[in-house]
Amino acid sequence: MASSKLQALWNHPAGPKTIHFWAPTFKWGISIANVADFSKPPEKLSYPQQIAVTCTGIVWSRYSTVITPKNWNLFSVNVAMAGTGLYQLSRKIKQDYFPDTEAVVAKE
Repeated sequence: MASSKLQALWNHPAGPKTIHFWAPTFKWGISIANVADFSKPPEKLSYPQQIAVTCTGIVWSRYSTVITPKNWNLFSVNVAMAGTGLYQLSRKIKQDYFPDTEAVVAKE
């Protein structure tokens, strides 16, 4: 049974024998790097970079559901990109436009 599932994966139109498998697989590196940046201070985050990551994730998530064959690896990596990008943007916006009131009082 396991060998039949592995063979089905191997022979799938978006399986490991095609670029449709490997491109999204390596794209996970971007999402992993963005998760690693969660510990980075918000002032070191880049708006253009995070907007690009977020928009790429949103656009390609939609695209991956309308192409044939359905590529769920592409869909999942782009959902992860959009999610991590949105989280990083929210951290940056919160730090830039909604400063902590305690920090403002401490500066005075």
